[in-house]
Amino acid sequence: MSNIPENERKLRVGILFGGKSAEHEVSIQSARNVLEALDKNKFEPILIEIDREGRWKLHDSNLIEEKAVIVPSSSTSQLGLSLSGDTKLITASTKTPFQTPDVIFPILHGPYGEDGAVQGLLELVNIPYVGAGIAGSAVGMDKDIMKRLLHEAGVPITEHIVLKSSEQYTFDPKKIIAALEVPLFVKPANMGSSIGVSKAKSEKELVQAVALGFQYDRKVLVEKTIDGDEVECAIIGNEQPEASVPGRIIFKAGFYTYDAKYDEAKDTTLEIPARLSEKLTKQVQEVAIKAYKTLECEGMARVDMFITKQGEVLVNEINTLPGFTKLSMYPQLWQASGLSYTDLITRLLELAIDRASKREELLTVRNTVSIGENLKEHE
Repeated sequence: MSNIPENERKLRVGILFGGKSAEHEVSIQSARNVLEALDKNKFEPILIEIDREGRWKLHDSNLIEEKAVIVPSSSTSQLGLSLSGDTKLITASTKTPFQTPDVIFPILHGPYGEDGAVQGLLELVNIPYVGAGIAGSAVGMDKDIMKRLLHEAGVPITEHIVLKSSEQYTFDPKKIIAALEVPLFVKPANMGSSIGVSKAKSEKELVQAVALGFQYDRKVLVEKTIDGDEVECAIIGNEQPEASVPGRIIFKAGFYTYDAKYDEAKDTTLEIPARLSEKLTKQVQEVAIKAYKTLECEGMARVDMFITKQGEVLVNEINTLPGFTKLSMYPQLWQASGLSYTDLITRLLELAIDRASKREELLTVRNTVSIGENLKEHE
């Protein structure tokens, strides 16, 4: 990690986008907005794409910055990982290290980007990165494990049943409907942006919805429909996280579909801030922060919840790398809370660098203790 003072040079920010998941296009939209909003007086963008085949490509930042869009340029080169000696990212064509970013902003949604895989790689090459660490990313991505941890911590969650791939053709839809009642929501355990999500109103639709869910993951959740309001709360911070004002989703599609999230023409309204009582607003924020801490999240997350007709706040899921498109709730919630898009990105980068600095100090202490113990053993 670089500790070069601000007045000597700008910090290099690697904007990592694309990815192998079904949310590839969403990632590109998010990266465009992050690039446009990045404070160019403080930071120098370095654009790194992961294509659909998993190849890493370095883009010409100047060309892309001028056009304010993400497009392949003539100077695009492929990146690789060197594990000989010091682990580092290299330019594959020349086998030499490229200009390593001081910090990475991974705008990667879904598997291979939001699930701890990329986070582990960045820790291997010792580059600070925005968002949750390996553990927080992994449990936040897996809705099954996430809900088990939240339940154990006393965080109220939505009622659900988990099906594993071995049960795809043997589960009894009658039993599930008897336990949860219709309509039901069916979703892959490890996916976001409502991809692979269905609403089932009958046994036949449930079987079809489960089959669709298994196209995206080896585990599928079947969830009870909640009669109430769908609200979201944005969280930022490491050891002392803060909550934004809550936002409410009002839609006519039956649920918050992929198209409703990313298509301005869709008939969906975001009520920001949500018109809630002061008491209920505080309750939503407290539940969101408790979920965030329980799942070992850092940097940022968006907590999606339901408020029942009885006023109970239930956590539906958490998103550790929420969307950053112009329609995305996370930046909009912070704008409504007094933090501009540009300042939000700056704050997230500062949190990433701060966390990496503390981790480096801890590792230094561990090494010192280890060396001391070894010396005593040989006295």
